[in-house]
Amino acid sequence: MTDLPVPGYQQLIGGEWVDAAGGGSWNLVNPATEEIVDTVPYGDAIDARAAIDAAAGAASDWANTNPYERAGVLMRAAALLAERASEYAAVTTEESGKPLAQSEAEWLSAPNYLIFAAEEAKRLGGRIIPARAPGRRIDVTYHPLGVVGVITAWNFPIYNVNRAVSSALAAGCTVVVRPSEYTPRSAMLYARTLADAGVPAGVINVVNGDPPAMAEAMLDDPRLRKIQFTGSARVGRLLMDGASRTVTRLSLELGGNAPVLVFPDVADLEAVAVSAVTAKYRNAGQVCIAPQRFFVHRSIADQFTKAVSAASERQVMGDPTDPTTTVGPLINEVHRDRVERMVAASVEAGAAIVSGGTRPEGAGYFYRPTVMSGLPEAAPLATEEVFGPVLPVHPFDSTDEAIALANRVEHGLTSFVWTSDLKTALNVSDALEFGMVGINDWYPVSAEAPFGGVKQSGLGRESGMEGLLEYVEARTRFIGGLG
Repeated sequence: MTDLPVPGYQQLIGGEWVDAAGGGSWNLVNPATEEIVDTVPYGDAIDARAAIDAAAGAASDWANTNPYERAGVLMRAAALLAERASEYAAVTTEESGKPLAQSEAEWLSAPNYLIFAAEEAKRLGGRIIPARAPGRRIDVTYHPLGVVGVITAWNFPIYNVNRAVSSALAAGCTVVVRPSEYTPRSAMLYARTLADAGVPAGVINVVNGDPPAMAEAMLDDPRLRKIQFTGSARVGRLLMDGASRTVTRLSLELGGNAPVLVFPDVADLEAVAVSAVTAKYRNAGQVCIAPQRFFVHRSIADQFTKAVSAASERQVMGDPTDPTTTVGPLINEVHRDRVERMVAASVEAGAAIVSGGTRPEGAGYFYRPTVMSGLPEAAPLATEEVFGPVLPVHPFDSTDEAIALANRVEHGLTSFVWTSDLKTALNVSDALEFGMVGINDWYPVSAEAPFGGVKQSGLGRESGMEGLLEYVEARTRFIGGLG
């Protein structure tokens, strides 16, 4: 394992590994065993302000660094992350409960985002606008925003951090990362790797501590120009209110409630069902783009339900470090109980459990992969994001009905369409009110493409060229007297 700060995992502020200023600590619990696996610093607004001070102090030098130099540093970081993915994945699995293969895949995806952002930043050159008046020149240049706060969720402790940090650093911004208190060590390892690659002191800072206190410190400081947040819609609205104090920019990824429309012309219904189960139960369903509401044409609904139920029962739930495990635990007891309540309330509303629907005995925050049918439109599983291993199936009769059911929620992050007909694919995807649509594809995410939603799924985009542009501001110059 790469050398870690002594006496253990600590906050990174201004290039120094430090404990919380007030001496606070947080016991990390392994969600698969319910055992305490580590104790990490747990700070407050004092730590957040110190990190902002460090980032502000480093901002000018980093912004003025040649983009080719910044790209070189990020390329080195990408190479180091690829080398360390296996050893770091074990830490992510221990604190998140994610199956080991999925943790390693998450770490191995990180270099792609660093490399793409590094390359694109070299091409962020601005433009010249032809002026209508003689003797006049107009040009547009892009400049880094400055200090950026990154507040992320626990479900993808590296992906959530990296997709924002990669673009921010490539654009010339400095960052203060506040990871989830449930998975802070992954972010600390990530920051350690960037520091090893040559990212200067103060350019990346990681603090762990009280969420409201640290967020308020970010919102109160006018030097912090933007917050990128991944989490709940409730917290997103609070950040929007607070951002008015210093007119802080926001990028918000607030989750989804992804519909899946399965049409009767799919080439291989059994294969679609099996792949649906794999996508649905990835990270125990704790994925913002996970397929959730399965709308299946009535002519094939029974066949599809039987197929996904059989595939669900073949899933292996258990120790996430066991390579045969496909479904690990939920992140904590509170979340496991919430999923359990949603299933019970949906049954009370008229839904039926086809398979699963219970928690196993023993330690760990596990909930069995669950397939449900007959889901009423008002049931919690039809209106709220479950964020768990629950797969409800609802039949539809017409394309218009399916589109209406898909669009009836306030979230609009991701949607899915499964069909062999090009006309259906194009017309339906155009009608879906979602920021991303996967057509015969369960994983609509990539370093080179923008990620983000519409409606209450958030604001802004991450990744791709659109993601890079989120971390710069355009400045326009009007030069006269050139005739």
